[in-house]
Amino acid sequence: MDKLPKKYLILTYGCQMNVHESEKLAGILEDNGYEMCTDATQADIVVFNTCAIRENAEQKIFGNIGELKNIKIAKPEMLIAVGGCMSQQKNYADEILKRYPYVDIVFGTHNLADFEKLLKKRNETGKKVTEIHEDETIALRDHLNISRTSGVNAWVNIMYGCNNFCTYCIVPYVRGREISRPEKDIIDEVRLLLSQGYKQITLLGQNVNSYNGKDEAGKEVTFAKLLSDIDSLSGKFRVRFMTSHPKDLSSEVIDVIAASEHICHGIHLPVQSGSDNMLKAMNRHYDKKRYLSLVEEIRSKIPDSELTTDIIVGFPGETEEDFLQTLEVMEKAKYMQIFGFIYSKRKGTPAEKMTNQIDTKTKKERLSRLLALKNDIINAKTAKMLGKTYEVLVESYDENKGILYGSLESGKTISFYGNKNCLGEFVDVKVVEVKKSVIYGELVNASLAESFTEKNYRLPVEVSILPTEEKSMKILRENKQKRKNLCDKKSKK
Repeated sequence: MDKLPKKYLILTYGCQMNVHESEKLAGILEDNGYEMCTDATQADIVVFNTCAIRENAEQKIFGNIGELKNIKIAKPEMLIAVGGCMSQQKNYADEILKRYPYVDIVFGTHNLADFEKLLKKRNETGKKVTEIHEDETIALRDHLNISRTSGVNAWVNIMYGCNNFCTYCIVPYVRGREISRPEKDIIDEVRLLLSQGYKQITLLGQNVNSYNGKDEAGKEVTFAKLLSDIDSLSGKFRVRFMTSHPKDLSSEVIDVIAASEHICHGIHLPVQSGSDNMLKAMNRHYDKKRYLSLVEEIRSKIPDSELTTDIIVGFPGETEEDFLQTLEVMEKAKYMQIFGFIYSKRKGTPAEKMTNQIDTKTKKERLSRLLALKNDIINAKTAKMLGKTYEVLVESYDENKGILYGSLESGKTISFYGNKNCLGEFVDVKVVEVKKSVIYGELVNASLAESFTEKNYRLPVEVSILPTEEKSMKILRENKQKRKNLCDKKSKK
């Protein structure tokens, strides 16, 4: 009788870079005979791909590792691996193993490509494995089999690391210095993905604008040149990129986007603050005037462009006037989406040691005001979309409701009725209803949609630590009770 395949569960936290790296970890595990499952009670190995960007992310991860203790009691043969940005932080590997002695493998961001070797070492020796590299050459050995589960979208790394050292950010310390992949490797990967039917390519890097690769002749390739070369590939597809640092966004890049056939006009341009005082304290290397001049240049060269941004509220030393400057930038930029965050201390960053920290009440009050203005801006923009027709890339399908979800070139999501075969197709959709920032549409050519055939995109699957099945939950409850009884006996003694 054939043995049943082993199962893996990967829990991903944080940014799109982590999402893509989880696809690489999945590829390694599938190459070694594992199949994906959706909760830890089914798994032979659970992998945490961690984030360190905010404190609440770490607390959530630690809580979820703790949840595995009872499952590990029931399944002592189950392996637990913890990797990613949190593991890469100084002394964190030792802390993880000290707090959670049932963890089997700890690895960092720079040795993701070594995960297969670490897994084999754990299986062969039966001993815990810890390996945290400081070597930043992953870009030169990143040729892993990738198990892509992001539907019609395919992530493509163009560079790793960051040289900017914003005072609030842990990324340069856990991702290392910037290293760009050779252009040929990127182009070959994109060309392969297009031949496999992917309709959207998202280029990834901590700061894509500072991409500095080499062509086959060893000549320097800028981000503008890379975009232009990808745009020249044939086919019907979209290109997005993230994240874009304002200090390095050149007129050349804007010109390439304006003239392109495939590059989306939705641009993510994180401002973080509208105050020059705060931007200097954050070490952002641009000021309010420079940022707004970029916005103006984008709007003039790409009239249908839409901007999205990130904003930090309550950075150390932020005054009411500083905050009002941020609201002013929001009013002028008219963003399609704004991701607002309360400042969170990160160990090892300069901002952690700043003495003029803002109290929680003030931070929450400012975030509330920011979100209110955000809603006003976005609601006003979406109201103007009513009755207009847009080209939409269909990205997902709700089988129970018969509803399709797709994205406009701006990145804005729209929902409409249609059949599953539309998945992965470009269709024209008319906006027929707007409810604040949510838009609903209808297919312009429903008969054309009937001619589409079903595609086999692997869509994201919802996974969790805890199961939904009653039998599995019963095991967890019994293990918790056994542990409680044991603790009670020890305390009585």
